Amino acid sequence: MADRTRIQDPKRVRGGRRAALLAVACALAAAGCGDGGTKAARHSPGASAPASPAKAARPLLPGMPPLLDEHDLYAADRPGKLAPQVKDFPSRVYVPNTGSDTVSVIDPKTYKVIETIPVGVQPQHVVPSWDMKTLWVNNNRGHDLTPIDPATGRSGGAVDVHDPYNLYFTPNGKYAVVMASMDKELVFRDPKTMEVRKTVPVTCAGVNHADFSADGKYFIVSCEFSAELLKVDTEKMKVIGQQKLPFRGAMPQDVKISPDGRTWYVADMMADGMWVLNGDTFEQPRLMPTGKGAHGLYVSRDSRTMYISNRGEGSVSLLDFKSGKLVDKWHIPGGGSPDMGGVSADGKVLWLSGRYNSEVYAMDTRTGKTLAKIPVGEGPHGLAVYPQPGRYSLGHTGIFR
Repeated sequence: MADRTRIQDPKRVRGGRRAALLAVACALAAAGCGDGGTKAARHSPGASAPASPAKAARPLLPGMPPLLDEHDLYAADRPGKLAPQVKDFPSRVYVPNTGSDTVSVIDPKTYKVIETIPVGVQPQHVVPSWDMKTLWVNNNRGHDLTPIDPATGRSGGAVDVHDPYNLYFTPNGKYAVVMASMDKELVFRDPKTMEVRKTVPVTCAGVNHADFSADGKYFIVSCEFSAELLKVDTEKMKVIGQQKLPFRGAMPQDVKISPDGRTWYVADMMADGMWVLNGDTFEQPRLMPTGKGAHGLYVSRDSRTMYISNRGEGSVSLLDFKSGKLVDKWHIPGGGSPDMGGVSADGKVLWLSGRYNSEVYAMDTRTGKTLAKIPVGEGPHGLAVYPQPGRYSLGHTGIFR
């Protein structure tokens, strides 16, 4: 938020001189703020209004695309707003089956599996590349990545990458970041060749999920097996903060930043809720209970709502970003184990893997109704709905900005 323009005290200004001074001050404020003032006035319906006049945006990570809307990080993710390089890709849901070493491909129109692709050992997540042209299957115990061409659905030759539990991309597209969970490392690699550029050892156990700040200059990582969070400097590729979560036996999972970039949420499957914190100060978080086994976090196409999958009770909780409160909970008929997934390009369907039920759930985002339960392989995990709106991918099952 920028320095406020100082306007002379109205009590000390009289008559026409008062009006003239106010007009000049307003004109100076508009000139100083540029487009920022316009964006502040045009913030999308349902988004939190700024508490004070907008400040000049802080510098971004070098090479990072400019924000479309400084008040909404997901402004590029509106329904059907597909980038030119993905607009002709067939709409599919790619499901990695950790116990079957396959990827099930679902046609979202028919809710049927139309292909099964053999991949490496223990595939965990299907991750869109930064340029959105490739889907990378993270074969955790096979120590490699299987590329899939989303234009044709064909898989390519495996690329050697050790311990790829999860995969992210820096907002400027300069590096891929491998979450090497068992190796206790963050490995920065070339985003196309996957050659190692820098290995960052960590002292926590089970690095697994992450998200990036609004300016791209840092990211926050969850450490599943030691109940910790890391704060990492993106450009320096260095851990700059580390803290233990204040809950005995905590197991943090997915990480997501709010549309306004002010609040961070971390799902915790043992604390049965989300940790809420300020990423800039990296203060100790508070716990917001959502449901048993809270796991995946997904933002609606209008940036108003976040969907939280509660794997241990077969439900999805809904958080209203504007109020910061939970407003609804959807239950899967007959139970289930909703895990990871994503939202359809038109925003109408939430897709989630059923980790312990060998199935995938399609849920209507308007009503919460379960539209389909689709049988897939064993241990379905980080499925990717593709293509999705956005300009570039930050990784995981599809974090687009």
